[in-house]
Amino acid sequence: MPARILIADDNELVRQQVRNLLGRHPDWEVCGEAVDGRDAVEKARRLNPDLVVLDFAMPVMNGLQSAAEIARTIPHIPILLFSMFLSNQLIELARGVGVRGAVSKADVIRDLVQGVEALLRDETFFPQLVND
Repeated sequence: MPARILIADDNELVRQQVRNLLGRHPDWEVCGEAVDGRDAVEKARRLNPDLVVLDFAMPVMNGLQSAAEIARTIPHIPILLFSMFLSNQLIELARGVGVRGAVSKADVIRDLVQGVEALLRDETFFPQLVND
C-alpha cells in the first residue's frame, strides 16, 4: 500500500508542483491538499496521512501553528516543513513544536524527495544552514 501524503500550501501552483514531484514515486500517493493552516489540521485529522508536507507561510494558521496542533492531536504523523524562509531559527522553532524535517523551497528538487523518504523511515531531515 502506498504511503499517503497530505500537501499543505496556500499557492495552487506550488501544490501542483509538489504533487507532480511526489506522484512520480511509485510507493507514494498524494491523498489530499490543504489551502491554509486550519485546512491542513482538519484534513490531517480526517485523512490520517502517513506524512504531511506543510508550508510555513500560510493564512489563517501558519505552518508552525498547524504543526503544533497536528503534533499534539495526531503525534504519529510526521511533518515536513516546507518554506522559502528556512533559517536556523525557524528550524529550531519547528523542532520545538514537533516538526521532524524541513526543506527549503529553493532546494525542492534536491531535498523534498530525500526529506519525505527520511521521515517515512522514521528519521529526521534538517538541512545544515551555514548562516541566517
